[in-house]
Amino acid sequence: MTQPSHPTDTADIVVIGAGLSGIGATKYLMDDFPDKKVLLLEGRDAVGGTWDLFRYPGIRSDDSVHTYGYEFKPWLHEEAIAGGDLIRGYMEETITEFGMDEILRLRHRVTAADWSSEDAQWTLHVTVTDEAGNESHKIVQAGFVFSGTGYYKYDEGFEPRFEGREDFQGDILHPQHWPADYDHSGKRVVIIGSGATAVTMLPAMLSGEGAAAHVTMLQRTPSYVASMPRVDKIAQFLLKVFGKKLGYRLTRIKNIWRDHFLVTVLVKFPNFGRKLLRSMTVKELPAGFDVDTHFAPPYSPWDQRLCATPDGDFFEAIRNGNADVATDQIERFTEKGILLTSGKVLEADVIVTATGLVMQMLGGIKPTVDGTPVDVADTVLYHGALMSGVPNWAMMLGFTKATWTLRIRNVTRLVADVIREMDRKGYDTALPVPPEGMATQSLFDLSAGYMQRAQSELPRQGAGKPWRMHTTFVRDNRLFKGRLIHRDLQFSKRAVEAPHLVSVEAAS
Repeated sequence: MTQPSHPTDTADIVVIGAGLSGIGATKYLMDDFPDKKVLLLEGRDAVGGTWDLFRYPGIRSDDSVHTYGYEFKPWLHEEAIAGGDLIRGYMEETITEFGMDEILRLRHRVTAADWSSEDAQWTLHVTVTDEAGNESHKIVQAGFVFSGTGYYKYDEGFEPRFEGREDFQGDILHPQHWPADYDHSGKRVVIIGSGATAVTMLPAMLSGEGAAAHVTMLQRTPSYVASMPRVDKIAQFLLKVFGKKLGYRLTRIKNIWRDHFLVTVLVKFPNFGRKLLRSMTVKELPAGFDVDTHFAPPYSPWDQRLCATPDGDFFEAIRNGNADVATDQIERFTEKGILLTSGKVLEADVIVTATGLVMQMLGGIKPTVDGTPVDVADTVLYHGALMSGVPNWAMMLGFTKATWTLRIRNVTRLVADVIREMDRKGYDTALPVPPEGMATQSLFDLSAGYMQRAQSELPRQGAGKPWRMHTTFVRDNRLFKGRLIHRDLQFSKRAVEAPHLVSVEAAS
């Protein structure tokens, strides 16, 4: 049922999305601009983003939360690789602790965004859902928008078309839409996929009182899987000796440089990386296990993300005999399971399609600028955050070879510098304009299927500063040193006052 529209609301800065990125960005922007009105809009009925959406068995981080968390709020739980419930709790604490609950608007889903050069503001069209499920419509006008909406569709996971799907007599589930309180106890489970989700779910579905009878991970292509400690003993030592604030800071520095070193070595010396990861895998698996079939990917380390298994729980499940890996292709689903191209049949009561994400920019919002629709794929990102041809809008994109959230502070610093420049010079519009004829390239450098499928929908980047971003924190962080306001950012006043654009050099 649709109710009458709400009145128009206004804000200086609107952050869209109360996941890890949006919450972090809101905290920084509130600190940077205590006198400006900031609003945090979230379409769901709870904060958390990914960590509120995904509820499949074992859902956890695959990075240390000491680094994945915020620099301004120490992660104090013993587990460095933490479950989704702990991460959700951490985010809820952050909202309350830093007063963001006062500016948070839950069940406020932004459906469209229109920029007016004449008014120098964004008009956001918002669908508001009350606790009874009734919808109303609201307008929020903003001087600047920060999109912390993530990079994939929340209402749709990627599922290939499997022949015979309708013949299967058991349950077919996608991790992105896991039923609440689903009982898999005593069942034979086949998980299709070899990424982080499959590696997480396999041991989780075999643990506890409601354990499955057997779990098979069915993969077309192997992944690199590496064991890492669930509890970071060095972090615990640093926190104990140096206290929460300094110990946490030292832990983050340690993790950043450790991860950068490992990625650099594996990328620069891929043959060494293959041998190293293979030797580590052999030690984790039973004698005689066919490592070269099931754990020897055809690509180099970090062409796709490595899958982490805390304390080797994935390998332990295989050693215990209740789990196995099948490397093959699917011929079709049958009544009782899956027929493989090799002729083998995997019998199953439950099939889990851990087959990936559907990428989506800006949470599906299709912005317009003075009535002209923006095709995000036609834009080039200034410092990996500001879209060319789109005024006063930033988007949060993280790293593919480092912890995603390490980029939040730098992106919000860029936004703050842009807003301060406008305030200082009396301008109200900042527009990234790339040099004419500038060569562009893909934004991400992973060969993962979900990224390759979305290449035609993703923004692009240039070859050099300020139109470039790097995929590791250490390298990308260097691009944010010094002045971030470049001549390719053009500033202007409202069209009714001064229709011409002013470059930063002319304005200085």
